[in-house]
Amino acid sequence: MTKNILLMEGPDAKGLVFHVTEVLFKNNCNIMKQDEFVSPSGHFFMRTDFESDTEFDAEVVISDLRKRVPNEDTKFKVNPAKKKDIVILCTKEHHCLSDLLTRYHFGELNANILAVVSNYDKLEPFVSKFDIPYHFVSHEGLTREAHEQELLKVLGKYNPQYLVLAKYMRILTPNFVAKYSNRIVNIHHSFLPAFIGANPYRQAFERGVKIIGATAHFVNNNLDEGPIIAQNIKEVDHRFTAKDMSREGKDVEKTVLTKALKLVFSDSVFIYGNKTIIL
Repeated sequence: MTKNILLMEGPDAKGLVFHVTEVLFKNNCNIMKQDEFVSPSGHFFMRTDFESDTEFDAEVVISDLRKRVPNEDTKFKVNPAKKKDIVILCTKEHHCLSDLLTRYHFGELNANILAVVSNYDKLEPFVSKFDIPYHFVSHEGLTREAHEQELLKVLGKYNPQYLVLAKYMRILTPNFVAKYSNRIVNIHHSFLPAFIGANPYRQAFERGVKIIGATAHFVNNNLDEGPIIAQNIKEVDHRFTAKDMSREGKDVEKTVLTKALKLVFSDSVFIYGNKTIIL
């Protein structure tokens, strides 16, 4: 038996759950778990975990579903329930990267880390301990576009399903983002939408906030404004300096990024407009 995930979204209509369950049944599939949600605007989302025999054909299932639900605004996708292939991008900070590598080493990350890419060589000795390829692609002396072309050459060797920005402190151009649309996950060291851009902990300190946080989101062409996947906070007070906030915030960043990746890699996240639906 193999495990698969059926993702469906589109205009709400009567009988959608029935159509899916009957088609899976007729294709000798066994449903393990199913979640649905209908938005206030009438948009339907469903995620179905199911088992199938070795002769299972995803294209046949989607074709059968399309005959029952001919509305072209309704989308179907079947993904095998297996680890995602990813590449991690980083700069100089190690805390998110080290957390992901440690989880990967102990089998706690539902992904295959194909490589780590950075515009600095600072973290290469650490990454080498995990026998993961490390690519140093310097940005010095290059335009942003030229640097990204070098990045794309490296990424092209791996063809990752997702890119994870583990404190990759460079703004990506629209052309780069378009090549990995809805497949770049970033961790931002602030509780968005507050304090976007650089030095959010300094901004938070100067504003006298009582909570700090972190936000994991998909990357789009608006700085730190992509669809939010996961967030968390930590209470602070007037005794915290900007340095204290930064130190405490790093722990929040690690847990939020891990939570977001767990959701994304299990195909639990739908992007709807500039929001996410998580089932």
